[in-house]
Amino acid sequence: MKQLLILSGKGGTGKTTIASAFIKLSQAKAYGDCDVDAPNLHLVMSQHSKPKVSDYYGLDKAEIDANLCIKCDLCRQNCRFNAIKVNDNYKVDYFGCEGCAVCEYVCPVDAIKMKVAVAGELMLYKGEEVFSTAQLRMGSGNSGLLVSDVKKQLKTAAENAEFAIIDGSPGIGCPVIASLSGVDAVLIVAEPSLSGISDMERIIKTANNFQVKIAVCINKYDTNVNNSKRIEEFCRNKNLNFMGKIPFDKEAVRAVNNGQTIIDVDCAAGSATTNVFKNVIRMISN
Repeated sequence: MKQLLILSGKGGTGKTTIASAFIKLSQAKAYGDCDVDAPNLHLVMSQHSKPKVSDYYGLDKAEIDANLCIKCDLCRQNCRFNAIKVNDNYKVDYFGCEGCAVCEYVCPVDAIKMKVAVAGELMLYKGEEVFSTAQLRMGSGNSGLLVSDVKKQLKTAAENAEFAIIDGSPGIGCPVIASLSGVDAVLIVAEPSLSGISDMERIIKTANNFQVKIAVCINKYDTNVNNSKRIEEFCRNKNLNFMGKIPFDKEAVRAVNNGQTIIDVDCAAGSATTNVFKNVIRMISN
C-alpha cells in the first residue's frame, strides 16, 4: 500500500480540505485522520455505517484510597505537577496527573496505586471504504502512540488497498513524526504568510529525516502573491517538487461549511486542487 501524507506545519492552511478532495479524486479505498487532538476529516467524508470503537490507553493515573491515607502529605510535597489536591481528603487531579508514579513510591502506607486510564478512542469505519481515525481525550498525552495505532488499524483493515491518503496533524511534534513513519510521500500545504513560510520550512526539515518524497503546494496563494513567489523560489532552490497553487475561493468555503469537498462543487479552488492532485500522483508513480 502506497501512503500519501498531507501535512501543513501549522493549523488553518486547508490541509483537511485538500485531503478530502484528494480522497474523492483518487476514489481511495483507504484513508485516515491522524490529527487525533482535533480530528475533522469525518465532517466532510460521509460514512454510512457506525464505526468500530475501541478504547485507547495512555499513561496510568494515580488514585488515592481515602480509607488507607494517613494524610502524611508526602505525595503532595513530592508531586512536581501539583496534581495532589487537599480538601477533606487527598485526591488526585485527573488532568494534572502525568503518571510519573512518584506519589505511589513515596506513600508509606500503600494508599496510592497507579490505575489504567482511558486516554481516547480509536474508530474504524469499514465498508466499501476503510476510514481510520481517533479522538484523544482532553488533557491526555501520548498522541504520537495513538497516531501509530490509527495507521496500524488502517493498514490491517485495508491490507488489499493499493493507495491510502492520510490527513496529518499540524506542527512538527510527536503526532507528525508518528504520521511520517512509513509513508511514501508527503504533500505540504503552505500558506503565503510569514508564519506559514516559517512553519513550512520547519516541516520540510522534519520530513527530510524520513527519506520520503516531498512536495509542496500553496493554498490561498492570491492572498499574498509576493509570499507565494517566495515559496516557489524556495522550492526551486531546494529542488523540492512544487505541485501548484490554489486560490482563495468563497465557493470552497461554502462547500466545506455544507459538509462537502471542494470538488463536489464547480469552483476555482476545486479545479486548481485537481491539477495539484494530478501532479502529486505523477510524482508518486515515478
